Amino acid sequence: MRSTAGAEVAPAGRPAAWEVVRPRRPGPVAGVDMTGFRVPGGLGGGPADKRVDTASDGLLGGLAGGLRAVPHPAVTLLLTFGDSLPVVDDGTGPRRYGSLVAGPGFGAGGAVRAWGADLACVQIRLSPLVARAVLGVSPAELGGAMVTLDEVWGPAAARVRERLGAATTWEDRFAVVDAVLAAGTDTRTDAWKGAPTDARTAALADARTAARSAPRGVDPEVARAWHRIRTARGLVRVDGLAAEVGWSRKRLWSRFQDQLGVAPKRAARLVRFDHAVHRLVAGDGPARVAAETGYADQSHLHREVMTFTGLTPAAAAAEPFLTIDDVAWPRRPLPLRSSR
Repeated sequence: MRSTAGAEVAPAGRPAAWEVVRPRRPGPVAGVDMTGFRVPGGLGGGPADKRVDTASDGLLGGLAGGLRAVPHPAVTLLLTFGDSLPVVDDGTGPRRYGSLVAGPGFGAGGAVRAWGADLACVQIRLSPLVARAVLGVSPAELGGAMVTLDEVWGPAAARVRERLGAATTWEDRFAVVDAVLAAGTDTRTDAWKGAPTDARTAALADARTAARSAPRGVDPEVARAWHRIRTARGLVRVDGLAAEVGWSRKRLWSRFQDQLGVAPKRAARLVRFDHAVHRLVAGDGPARVAAETGYADQSHLHREVMTFTGLTPAAAAAEPFLTIDDVAWPRRPLPLRSSR
């Protein structure tokens, strides 16, 4: 059993600490990273649209305007559990959601916000290379947008929430997630044995449909191009990538987009932005960050941060979504300890 490392972090503007818990060891599926979150207070005072009732949720002095989503190169899977559900406004109006899936770059422009009180979830970052195998749908079908997990997994999504809610420790919750992700679409419905016949039949039908329509795996050339973008921190040219993998620029662009859900140039921009904005969070000045992360100048960095977050570099560096990353998504592996 994997041991866990926990920490309480108080992001800027939050009087109450967030519980952030990391697995100490990687799970059975490569390309998967996960973190557990519990927010005992609240995220903001509720959206302006009062059709969603959050005023009675006991939100005390939270983040003004809610928690802003910051784009990331990975596919994001958010598994909620417990009694409370977040309210998310993706630009189409605030709604209560359960578990969610979002494609690479979700939240670009800074318009996506979340609110809620006493929230608990496991957030999973999936490499686009493995997202199709884990989710049963191509990242291209997400298109950088957000959908509910029910739309992707059908009734099995509710069963996952129940299992997470029944687990009493973070260690057990991570084990539940590991088992679900490792099972894959074809066997995920094993958890429905003993469920009502109609629900079990629907879940099995969903799995059969996914199995029949499952697209082929990621081409080795696409995987190689993605790894080059990641290792180069976005400082690559599409022409160079195409030459390196032995394809034309047009073929690489098409296959990359179809299989990973994002064009290679945008993938490189996302990876470069992610690296740069974390340098800003770490305290490096914008001029230095721009010079060392491949931007033409400080104005170029400013425009790119504004494009992805709707904020200036200085404001983006204070965003709670980013300031907790050194604990939630450490760049270096945490030291291992005995599980006893």
